[in-house]
Amino acid sequence: MDIQELTQAMHDFVRSQGWYDEKSLRPQTLRNLAISLSLEANEVLEHFQWDERLNNPEGFADELADVGLYLLQIASLSDIDLEQAILNKLQKNYTRRWDEDNLK
Repeated sequence: MDIQELTQAMHDFVRSQGWYDEKSLRPQTLRNLAISLSLEANEVLEHFQWDERLNNPEGFADELADVGLYLLQIASLSDIDLEQAILNKLQKNYTRRWDEDNLK
């Protein structure tokens, strides 16, 4: 499954829950989704709160999947081609020198 198919599967799930409906109790606005993305990213951190080791790989995978789903949804609703954005950012990153920047 590619990124476009994953995005469609995510939209299908959200629609099946009625969350795109105008009167949804979980309005799928960019603001709400950005907050949800941040909250899910923090749940990734919880897996390392008291231990350096990954003790629950299945739970960790679930949290990473939640982050990925929100990221796909935000990109899609923003009309951003996430795949191209990632490729563009990687290209920019090849020109950056973080260690050299920190020495200045």
